[in-house]
Amino acid sequence: MDRLNVAIIGQGRSGRDIHGKFFRSEANDKFRVVAVVDALEDRRERARSEYQCDVYSDYSELFPRNDIDLVVNSTFSHLHIPVSMDLLEHGFNVVCEKPFAKSYEDGFRCVAAAKKYGRLLNVFQQSRFAPYYREIKKVLASGVLGKIAQINIAFSGFARRWDWQTSQLYAGGNVRNTGPHPLDQAMDLLGFPEDVTVVSRLGRFNTFGDAEDFAKIILMVPGKPWIDVEISSCDCYAPYLYKITGSDGCLRATLGTVEYKYLDKARLEAHGQIMDPLCKPDGTPSYCSEKLEFIEKTIDVETGAFNTAVRDYYDMIYYALTEGRPMEITPEQVLTQLKVIDKIHAQNPLTVFA
Repeated sequence: MDRLNVAIIGQGRSGRDIHGKFFRSEANDKFRVVAVVDALEDRRERARSEYQCDVYSDYSELFPRNDIDLVVNSTFSHLHIPVSMDLLEHGFNVVCEKPFAKSYEDGFRCVAAAKKYGRLLNVFQQSRFAPYYREIKKVLASGVLGKIAQINIAFSGFARRWDWQTSQLYAGGNVRNTGPHPLDQAMDLLGFPEDVTVVSRLGRFNTFGDAEDFAKIILMVPGKPWIDVEISSCDCYAPYLYKITGSDGCLRATLGTVEYKYLDKARLEAHGQIMDPLCKPDGTPSYCSEKLEFIEKTIDVETGAFNTAVRDYYDMIYYALTEGRPMEITPEQVLTQLKVIDKIHAQNPLTVFA
């Protein structure tokens, strides 16, 4: 199998510790890192040693090269669109870190540029391939939970932050930092509708920056269950990642375990509505109740979205580039997410620190 040559822009927590970690791992048999770009000299020297590759201080130094099959854009969040646009215009295929863009309009321009120049563009929404999420989708597809009433998704914890990802000018905040993962999954479950009714609240509680560290988001689409997304940095008792309630059963899931229970319909008694007062055999009042039997299942899955999910994501990219296979994750899908994020920020304008 021929390997594709990759350049990585940025050697921070994403460029080195997610993308680079995968490319350096034994799980990678399809890509070869041939160039790394970083403004910091110590990071360039570390990259030279770790990848045995060429290093540059500015991504424009990649432009003369014609041996690069894919560029991973892991720059600062607010630079994702201008850098991706520049790369596309110079003939490169691009995987862009999330958040894809600060606005739907910016994202749309970048997608249009990829089509114009005939280049591959994708957004690193690898959590769509996370083992827990794939199991959740299997359970939902099976229909054992019945008609779904509500889906709760919580990507929460308790933390204080003071880095650049707490700055609005740098496209920071919980909605753009963490939100692309649960919002991508939520939009997937809703079928990527173009128009979603959004009710939201943002707040600043434990952050040292001017961007939000608390987000409560309700997504509503006619004919679909409501989806409640919470991304809080002030929850000491972080709830289950997923909780799904339905007419026939319920599901709850963490990164490592998916549990669900549903009615054993073979043991259900037939009932019809009774309007007369209910009574016990002795004639005293009775509460409407019955003993329900459930079938319960627990599935242990590989923890997190940074192992097999990253491998599966890059398998998708590899076969799209080498065989033209359609991609399960598309930038057009991510554009529907950007519309939601635009609505959230429009509903919750926050002051920008000078």
